[in-house]
Amino acid sequence: MTSKYDALLHNQSTNTNPFSKLQDRSSLLGEKFTKVLVANRSEIAIRVFRTAHELSMHTVAIYSYEDRLSMHRQKADESYPIGKVGQYSPVGAYLAIDEIVSIAKRTGANLVHPGYGFLSENAEFARKVNEAGMQFVGPSPEVIDSLGDKTKARAIAIRCGVPVVPGTPGPVEHYEEAEAFVKEYGLPVIIKAAMGGGGRGMRVVRSADTLKESFERARSEALASFGDGTVFIERFLDKPKHIEIQLMADKAGNVIHLHERDCSVQRRHQKVVEIAPAKDLDPKIRQALYDDAIKIAKEVKYCNAGTAEFLLDQKGRHYFIEINPRIQVEHTITEEITGVDIVSAQLHVAAGFTLPEIGLTQDKISTRGFAIQCRVTTEDPNNGFAPDIGKIEVYRSAGGNGVRLDGANGFAGSVITPHYDSMLVKCTCHDATYEYTRRKMIRSLIEFRVRGVKTNIPFVLRLLMHDTFIQGNCWTTFIDDTPELFQLYRSRNRAQKLLAYLGDLAVNGSSIKGQNGEPALKSEIVMPVLLDSTGNQIDVSHPSEKGWRKLLLDNGPAAFAKAVRNHKRGLIMDTTWRDAHQSLLATRVRTIDLVNIAPYTSHALASAYSLEMWGGATFDVSMRFLHECPWDRLRRLRKLVPNIPFQMLLRGANGLCYSSLPDNVIYFFCEQAKKNGIDIFRVFDALNDVNNLSLGIDAAKRAGGVVEATMCYSGDMLNPKKKYNLDYYVNLVDKMVEMGIHILGIKDMAGVMKPKAARLLISAIREKHPELPIHVHTHDSAGTAVASMAAALEAGADVVDVATDSMSGLTSQPSFGAVLASVDGTDKQLEFDNNQLREIDSYWAQMRLLYSPFESEIKGTDSDVYNHEIPGGQLTNLKFQATSLGLGTQWAETKKAYIEANKLLGDIIKVTPTSKVVGDLAQFMVQNKLSAEDVENRATTLDFPASVLDFFQGLMGQPYGGFPEPLRTNVLKGRRQPLTDRPGKFLPAADFDAIRKLLSEKFGVSSDCDIAAYTQFPGVFEEYRQFVDRYGDLTTVPTKFFLSRPEMNEEMHVEIDQGKTLIVKFVALGPLNPRTGQREVYFELNGENRHVTVEDKKAAIETVTRPRADPGNPGHVAAPMSGTIVEIRVKEGAKVKKGDIIAVLSAMKMEIVISAPHSGVLKSLAVVQGDSVNGGDLCAVLEHE
Repeated sequence: MTSKYDALLHNQSTNTNPFSKLQDRSSLLGEKFTKVLVANRSEIAIRVFRTAHELSMHTVAIYSYEDRLSMHRQKADESYPIGKVGQYSPVGAYLAIDEIVSIAKRTGANLVHPGYGFLSENAEFARKVNEAGMQFVGPSPEVIDSLGDKTKARAIAIRCGVPVVPGTPGPVEHYEEAEAFVKEYGLPVIIKAAMGGGGRGMRVVRSADTLKESFERARSEALASFGDGTVFIERFLDKPKHIEIQLMADKAGNVIHLHERDCSVQRRHQKVVEIAPAKDLDPKIRQALYDDAIKIAKEVKYCNAGTAEFLLDQKGRHYFIEINPRIQVEHTITEEITGVDIVSAQLHVAAGFTLPEIGLTQDKISTRGFAIQCRVTTEDPNNGFAPDIGKIEVYRSAGGNGVRLDGANGFAGSVITPHYDSMLVKCTCHDATYEYTRRKMIRSLIEFRVRGVKTNIPFVLRLLMHDTFIQGNCWTTFIDDTPELFQLYRSRNRAQKLLAYLGDLAVNGSSIKGQNGEPALKSEIVMPVLLDSTGNQIDVSHPSEKGWRKLLLDNGPAAFAKAVRNHKRGLIMDTTWRDAHQSLLATRVRTIDLVNIAPYTSHALASAYSLEMWGGATFDVSMRFLHECPWDRLRRLRKLVPNIPFQMLLRGANGLCYSSLPDNVIYFFCEQAKKNGIDIFRVFDALNDVNNLSLGIDAAKRAGGVVEATMCYSGDMLNPKKKYNLDYYVNLVDKMVEMGIHILGIKDMAGVMKPKAARLLISAIREKHPELPIHVHTHDSAGTAVASMAAALEAGADVVDVATDSMSGLTSQPSFGAVLASVDGTDKQLEFDNNQLREIDSYWAQMRLLYSPFESEIKGTDSDVYNHEIPGGQLTNLKFQATSLGLGTQWAETKKAYIEANKLLGDIIKVTPTSKVVGDLAQFMVQNKLSAEDVENRATTLDFPASVLDFFQGLMGQPYGGFPEPLRTNVLKGRRQPLTDRPGKFLPAADFDAIRKLLSEKFGVSSDCDIAAYTQFPGVFEEYRQFVDRYGDLTTVPTKFFLSRPEMNEEMHVEIDQGKTLIVKFVALGPLNPRTGQREVYFELNGENRHVTVEDKKAAIETVTRPRADPGNPGHVAAPMSGTIVEIRVKEGAKVKKGDIIAVLSAMKMEIVISAPHSGVLKSLAVVQGDSVNGGDLCAVLEHE
């Protein structure tokens, strides 16, 4: 009866390849040796197959069930599984002597090559192969038995007069023997497995306390790896080199060496990088090593390939370690420098040839140049070199002259399992000198692209570039002794990260907060064409040399301010790059779209006083929502527009935040801003608190910037009932001038400065301070901004703010073109080419369509702003927030509540962050159906938004006229202590060194700009870095592809670096995997097929119906409004007092505490961190004690 196994053999023998007849007739080893089975796997199996095929031999592979998809199986002429499924463990399969011998015999193999590892040093295996009528490719079983056991090998060396490291005379069976040896010879010692190699079963002991544990672990590891737990002990030499001699011998007694290899670069006794020949080795020592290696080989009548290993101490004395009776992993470098195919020599000798017959005599063996081998492994250097497993998504290897790769499972789609050695490929480089070879290796490793699993390439690169390695002076513990080697070069993995983002976009749509739909602009963007006054096209590849910034850089801030004041005509600041898109498009314009228009702006707006392009909300939003570095934006734009001053918005002692920061943070931030390109600091305080304002002024001044100290304009100055009257503003200006400011800014956040008020205010200031430059900012919410700015210029203002026409009006700034026309023909006529401005505006008209998903629903001017006084930038955001909180249909009610909230707070100046306080309180009142009277009467029990508590505590400063009482006292009662001085005085200084260390360890970044960003927004910065780690730097991705789902088969061109463009095409979206909730997304990247696995977030959505709090149950604690639970402060069963915080709720940028309505015990929590809740949902249940 024919078995399945016999049928398999028959099928493989009949399905021959085209070269089968050639192989049958022309084996170079003769008719007796035509087929070789390799009793191994992966790289070494393929290595043997290649030489065997060159010798016209048939090849046979064996494989475990876990290796059924491995490449070595496909490279052989025939391949067979080892046993039945589940019969052997993954490693045990390759140790199954009888099964492997049976396969070899039944397939007709004449030779069995063991490779390295597994059974390569097993005398029993060699014996059974020979007894079965086949030839084992290696030394005789008796030689393996004598040399494979390191204790026996030591005895042989001693008999030959070859020096050995002092050690135990034989195997050590019991711990007591180890202890006795240490007492006699002292520490350190090394415990070694008697059998096998590869660093397994080795432990260095430096302390008596660890001797017992190391002894037991070495024995157990040796038993698991080699099936023999025998160990012996030697003295451990300090910083020795590991030199090994490649031997080749035949059955006639001929023994030659193929020179030496330096294998000193090891980690935990496993070789990492090998070099041949050893660099700068003394010729006398080299010859002594050759002589002693050959002496031992002849003593034991060695046959075939083997390696004699020695330690070389710092005094040049060598000590024999062992002879490995097999081919070594690093044999490749010997082949490269000698030109000898060691595997071919092995097969010839096994077939009965002598060394002279195959041309291998000592006089013919010479070396040429140097070779270095690096073992590329799937290990994570950042995680203690833990083996990494998974599917290789991308595999691109090195190549070129002098580069050799020996691998097996290095291909896209290969699955790296935890069952075997982690080596992926051996990269061997050969060149004329050691330094050329080292450089070639670095180049080769950089060429590798392996994605899907981590590799040790970053670590090996770091090692190759270390001075000790460059000098060739490494020792066996060099890696362990050199911690700086672990300061790794991070792979940016930009292409795969980009695909991960695009894949998520394809599956889940845009994750950019606030986006509603996809861009209306689908076509390519048409860039402007600028013509000069003669009609010739302007070359924008170089920035304009005209502009105010040169005067500033040459003469300093004071001279700049004086020149501005002496300038007879009007000047403008263009807000398009910051406040305009903040007001109209939720601050969502990305760096790439600013960079694209920057070269044109440098020419068309060369006469501008400044460009407002940084600070304020842009810094936060860049990281939080656009996932961009704001510092990178500043530097890139500065390079493209070196001629026009850049202006930023600084919130005084708050920096860019909503409450005070430590003083040293403000100074440090301003210093970095100035270094990276900011020229003018528009410094303001949301309450016009001069104490807060003075800190920002001083910080900007110390940084070397132009100080534009700014007072915030609120309400109608012409209304005699308002407390912010002309006297108030003029007195405030006096105080600011006393601080030594360069320029006065007037910030009309809500656009409520009427033309008459502008004339009156500017005239009064100009009369009192004739030399003071005045810069006026407004919003066009009411539609009167153009008239107001023309009036301001007429009254003596030097600079007014405008935005390009397509980005002007409504909650933005007044139209550039309209202001230009309004002052045309007057003394304040602006100096711009209207045709060039229109070209610039045509670009921004397209941007308005590109960013249409962020447009507000505000369609026209709103003269009601004179009543509610909502700042222009906030008006858009507040309406969006109201809609997000389910209050969209109550927008009119929200505006009325805003007026009431402002009155409750004492009619405060309203600009970020105080405007946010008013907005948060207004939404809180609408959500909870509270009147102003309700707020006053229930102030001690209401769970106010965190911003309201911050305001009343005094964290934002002291308001003009003081806080409203008794409301302030009632709001803070039992919650916080009020402040009466500048908040920053009470904050400890930031520890920049500690922050630098934290960022370096956590994210691998530690620049001054990183620290400055982190100290402003620590949580946002961390989320931004996590996003970049996952998806890479996406700033160069065109916005169309950043916001929109990719179109099938549409090419996306993404320039990731200068001269490096990725061409991406989305080709397919896989079906949902119901088990994992994931989809495969398929792309072409530069013509290569790629895919990424993406979680389908819609598939994972579950509808959760939450219980509602019973308003009549005093123990029920309800969510005050819709949002996300961001923090749980107490555990079930805990005792709480009235007012204690149970949880914190976040709604948009508003944080609200959920507090205990009465004292008691927390019976249960109905929410966990991360839960989304609606207003009125049950959050907790309290019981009275």
